[in-house]
Amino acid sequence: MITAIVMINCAVDRIPEVAENIANIPAVSEVYSVTGDADLIAMVRVREHEEFADVIADRLNKVEGVTGTSTHIAFRTYSAHDLEAAFSLGLDDA
Repeated sequence: MITAIVMINCAVDRIPEVAENIANIPAVSEVYSVTGDADLIAMVRVREHEEFADVIADRLNKVEGVTGTSTHIAFRTYSAHDLEAAFSLGLDDA
């Protein structure tokens, strides 16, 4: 599974409707309303890189109210379990 984090700018008065419409796109797993440079952040998960064009360019960017996006493709995932192992000091072995 390949994950992209999409920062979305949209018409401020349409944030709830835009978020709902984006959340209804099948490859979108979550949509967050956020503070900062973006209005929304969407998590997009696909099996093949080529699918991003269909999901982001052909569907997400065409949702009424979306004014711009910035897409960041994840190349490595860290879970809480992975981070605990990476930062373990080996104190349990003493």
